[in-house]
Amino acid sequence: MLLELLLVVLISYLIGSIPTGYIIVKIFTGQDIRTVGSGSTGATNVKRVMGKKWFFIVMLLDALKGALPVILAKLFALSFVQIGLLPVLAAVAVIVGHSKSIFLKFTGGKSVASGVGTILALNWHVGLIVACIWAVITYFSKYVSLGSIIALFTSPFLMWYFKEPVAYIVYCFLGALYIVYLHRENISRLVHGVENKVRK
Repeated sequence: MLLELLLVVLISYLIGSIPTGYIIVKIFTGQDIRTVGSGSTGATNVKRVMGKKWFFIVMLLDALKGALPVILAKLFALSFVQIGLLPVLAAVAVIVGHSKSIFLKFTGGKSVASGVGTILALNWHVGLIVACIWAVITYFSKYVSLGSIIALFTSPFLMWYFKEPVAYIVYCFLGALYIVYLHRENISRLVHGVENKVRK
């Protein structure tokens, strides 16, 4: 049981640590994405270097990266099945890996796309609703950070509405808090009216 738990966490963290945005920017431009814009390896910062097409590609890849370990944990984990603990531990490890990648000296992105990927894997209805909320708020406000924060904070309530295990609800709440923490500089810029917009 303990070995299974440790394996789930370790494998999920390593998958989460794969620096998708960093790799793509490095291959196609030779640049280190961490030296551009916000220094994040996520899709929004990739857009500053490579444009809108790559924004969506990196976002999709990061979402898949988030979903895969959770799906595997749901399918194959034998311990703590009733309370959904191992898929949640996989989800936590993925978003920590994305934001603190072992391959990039514990730097990374802000875990929004990978976080939504984990939610999709836990409950695809909730994940789709969260993604739609993000898209609508981002489109009308033009702020990716604002859309991300609000959308992710709806996820624990949606998990509760769909009667998912308590572990899923707690994960979504704590995950939203963690992503708010990662966006603390964006929040400061939003408050002061100097946050970068997704499109001019």
